[in-house]
Amino acid sequence: MTERLTITTSDGVTLEARIDSPDAPERLTVFCHPHPLHGGSMNAPLMIGVTQRLVERGHSVFRFNFRGTGESGGSHDYGDAEQHDVAAAIEHAGSGELPLGLAGWSFGAGTALRWLAAAGSTIPYVGIAPAAEDLPSELPEGSKRIILGDRDQVIDGEAVRSYAETMGIELVVTPGDHFFHGRGKKIGDFVGQGLEA
Repeated sequence: MTERLTITTSDGVTLEARIDSPDAPERLTVFCHPHPLHGGSMNAPLMIGVTQRLVERGHSVFRFNFRGTGESGGSHDYGDAEQHDVAAAIEHAGSGELPLGLAGWSFGAGTALRWLAAAGSTIPYVGIAPAAEDLPSELPEGSKRIILGDRDQVIDGEAVRSYAETMGIELVVTPGDHFFHGRGKKIGDFVGQGLEA
């Protein structure tokens, strides 16, 4: 089942969003997309593949387009004002009774983790291939996992490994490059396992 909707951020920006759900959802996951200046949106292939797998695992998945992307208002702000976007998605998703989780890919993974740190939120987090730059140096308690492809050609994989080790974040290294073409189901399982732990 798919529901299309809009949400409004605390600074007044309207974002397009959608929720994909199984018949009897057991949890709700907010899933943040990759860099909009490089073609990223909530409809990027890996976003769709992971979402489909999470739905099969019993998750409702809340995707949205960051400001300046697709039908969302506002303009891209390199991850700063996008904190308001993540907050609005979490606020909307958290209005129900289901356990919440937060996931993201690339730009979305970094932006989600920075929001988590700023908000002091302890909800489970899984990041797919975040860039190591500008990741928070202090994190709240809670389950955290980072998934990294062993042939990532976009980010500094060693820096991500070092960050995860320093911060005590579980690291899953798996075959693939930054885009994990054709591996949405497997990456979806890694995301699901991390959020369900």
